[in-house]
Amino acid sequence: MRGGGRGGNVGGEGAGVSLKKVIERAEDYIAASVKSGGTGQAFRDAHAKGYGLVRGQVEILSDLPAEYAQGIYATPGTHDALIRFSNGSPHAGADARLGASSGLALKIFGIDGPTLLEDEPDTGTFEYANINGPIFFCNTVEHYLFIQKLFLHSSDYFSEGRTGAHRFYTEFVTGNGTLDQDDWAWDELLAYLRLSTIPRVNLLLSTYWTMGAVRHGDYIAKVRIAPDPHSAAAVVQRTVDPTSATEVYRPALQAELQERPYVFDIQVQLCTDLERMPVEDTTVEWPEGLSPYVTVAKLRLPQQDISGPENLAKMDALSFTPWRVTAEHAPLGNIMRARKEVYRHSSIERHKLNQQPRTEPRSIGEVFP
Repeated sequence: MRGGGRGGNVGGEGAGVSLKKVIERAEDYIAASVKSGGTGQAFRDAHAKGYGLVRGQVEILSDLPAEYAQGIYATPGTHDALIRFSNGSPHAGADARLGASSGLALKIFGIDGPTLLEDEPDTGTFEYANINGPIFFCNTVEHYLFIQKLFLHSSDYFSEGRTGAHRFYTEFVTGNGTLDQDDWAWDELLAYLRLSTIPRVNLLLSTYWTMGAVRHGDYIAKVRIAPDPHSAAAVVQRTVDPTSATEVYRPALQAELQERPYVFDIQVQLCTDLERMPVEDTTVEWPEGLSPYVTVAKLRLPQQDISGPENLAKMDALSFTPWRVTAEHAPLGNIMRARKEVYRHSSIERHKLNQQPRTEPRSIGEVFP
């Protein structure tokens, strides 16, 4: 594999125990959300609040350089797609109570080849689950175990004001007292603080990155979904003020899509230096000076109405995971591999509690007849 080998595995007894605890805690949170969420429905344990489900098409470009024309991008063509926009928090409620982290989950239809999900290999779908930041604040399952606990109870900490915030940050950097001082999670905390200061803008104006590295055929890469400059220039409501209303992100997204189509660029950054572009350390942003992002496909959103409550119901019935991909695009690194089972178990628990069939659609017509 050009650019270097795979990163470390989610292996070893300690990591296995930690992963099991992460899954159990996620399932417990989802079960409790039926009552605590106030809607009678189970929420996701991350990206609990969705802003809308959007129809789209992915156009894989022709005449790409060989190193970019890898895996699904080796065959030009157009595929139907669905996009879920969401807030990154495990909590729902008013936008003012949630952070600035947001996600774009993309489901592409009509992709040949088995996925990396053993329980549903032949769905013909391919997905990204991206966030609006080029870095992430966790590198190992052991770190995620204490960070997850903090995030699931973050509203309790910050409701105490300055004292609660100090306790949150102290427990973050010290691993709730479990880390030796030399191993305190400073890099992770700084990454979290950087992500927490992301400007609040219209969801169509954000760029969304894969949380970590992925295979790109014979290469290692990161993938981002960035606004097409021409489309971005046409957006009317560019910033949002969460204090102005209970809901601000969904109305802004809805208004733009009702008026005009929109285009994102799907872009690939190849790893050219494993020292400066590490796979295992997601707190490090890969320098574009070493390897630029290259557009390999267009994500086109037609003009549409996402305003109805049925849109949110369809959105919440779907599952997204970075592991619903072909082997040529396998997620890499410790934390990316951990997401496989966490996402799967969380989806199973949520669908069971909501009495929803957990079936992967094989065409966009199954979701929007």
